[in-house]
Amino acid sequence: MKKSIIIVGGDPNSINSEIIFKSWKKIKKNIKNRIFLISNYKLIKAQFKKLNYPINIKIVENLNEISRDGKLKIINLDLKFKNPFKVPKKSASNFVISSLNLAHKLALNENVTGIINCAISKNLLKKKNIGVTEFFSSKCKIKKNSEVMLIQNSKFSVSPITTHLDVKQISKNIKKDVIISKVITLNNWFKKTFKKKPRVGILGLNPHNAELRKNSEEITKIIPAINKLKNLKININGPLVADTVFVDEYKSYDVIFGMYHDQILPAFKTIFKFDAINATLGLNYLRVSPDHGTAKYLIGKNKANIKSFLNCIKFINRFGK
Repeated sequence: MKKSIIIVGGDPNSINSEIIFKSWKKIKKNIKNRIFLISNYKLIKAQFKKLNYPINIKIVENLNEISRDGKLKIINLDLKFKNPFKVPKKSASNFVISSLNLAHKLALNENVTGIINCAISKNLLKKKNIGVTEFFSSKCKIKKNSEVMLIQNSKFSVSPITTHLDVKQISKNIKKDVIISKVITLNNWFKKTFKKKPRVGILGLNPHNAELRKNSEEITKIIPAINKLKNLKININGPLVADTVFVDEYKSYDVIFGMYHDQILPAFKTIFKFDAINATLGLNYLRVSPDHGTAKYLIGKNKANIKSFLNCIKFINRFGK
């Protein structure tokens, strides 16, 4: 029997219900039967009703309740609310954290393929500079800064060395050992998942790579890390120049590592739009999410794009046999 897929409903104040419903209509029944949604039954039912989304849903107690009726199975979490589109921040935060904790616990089961979490506002996770990547890394007791955030599609991927940090904190958090650890994790994952050694490019931090001044991060941290990785027979090149790499040069690589979040993600999303997923590498299980936010400005407008969520389903399904 194929393994279960866990979907975390995510932020209750979001387009997530719309994404789930629109996607549900396009998912094959044999995949639907493996999906368990962690959410709140009354919330989902109320949001579907207000949006005029006809869908059959039912509460289940655990992953053992396998069914072949194509209904959306909900593992129900308690959530008290008056307005299904305006859940108070405190309630939403407690709900999201409880959902993620339960997903982590369930994903450790060998009969689970992995987790797809719908969009979540980072301020609901209560800790500064913490996103879902860092949340699950902490739950899995992954060594700090060794997890890898990968924005990926079938053509190309990018990954930031530092993730959700304020700009003023970036330089001091770029370290030779961190770069080495993250690239090794990525390289091993590519070989295991895609049966290939990835072609890896890595950017410098400063404009024009600081002209390779002797006290720059490029000379003191990035190039020494690249040299070490080359000695480990990893196919890596750099430091590449960030202001031109996404014109055409990126096509020579499977993955480009940037030094910080907004050095690479805006360019990637400009090129590929919603054709991507967000994956966390190095966990005890697969974890992916759509590569977009909660889009509160689109709630109730029936304009949400489901491509990234469907890509998550397609990606995680390939490992569920």
